[in-house]
Amino acid sequence: MSARCKEDTVLSPETLAAAAADTEAAVMTAKTRPSSEVLMERILSSLDDDKAEDVVQIDLRGKSAIGDYMIIASGRSTRQVAAMAEKLTDRLKQDYGIISKVEGKDTGDWVLIDTGDVIVHIFRPEVREFYQLEKMWVPGAASAATGT
Repeated sequence: MSARCKEDTVLSPETLAAAAADTEAAVMTAKTRPSSEVLMERILSSLDDDKAEDVVQIDLRGKSAIGDYMIIASGRSTRQVAAMAEKLTDRLKQDYGIISKVEGKDTGDWVLIDTGDVIVHIFRPEVREFYQLEKMWVPGAASAATGT
C-alpha cells in the first residue's frame, strides 16, 4: 500500500515537462502581448493592406470597459469582408499569438473581431450604413452624417 501511495504522489518526467511547457507558454504570451496601441496599429496596417475602405478608429478608454479601441471598416463585398477578417486574425495569431474571437465571418455582411483590447467591425457598406455604429461612439458623427 505504501508503494501505491508513493506512485500516486510522484509525477513522471513527461508530466513535469508538460507542466513546465504550459507555464513557459503562459509567461511567454504575457511578455509578448502588445500594448493596445501597438495592436491597433497592426490592425490598421492589415486593413490597409487588404484595401479596407472608410476606416474609422475610436478611442474607448474612459468610455467603455469592452476595450481600449474600436475600429470600423468596410469591404466592397461579402467575400472581401470575410477575407479581410480571416487575414487579420491570421496575422494577429502569427505576429502576437493572439487568438481572436470572431463572429459573422460565414455570412460576410458584418464581422466582429474581438482581440481583447481592440474591437474590430468589418462591414459591407449597406450594412454599415444601416447600423451606423459611429453615431453611438463618436461625438458629432450624427451631425456630420446628416450635414448639420
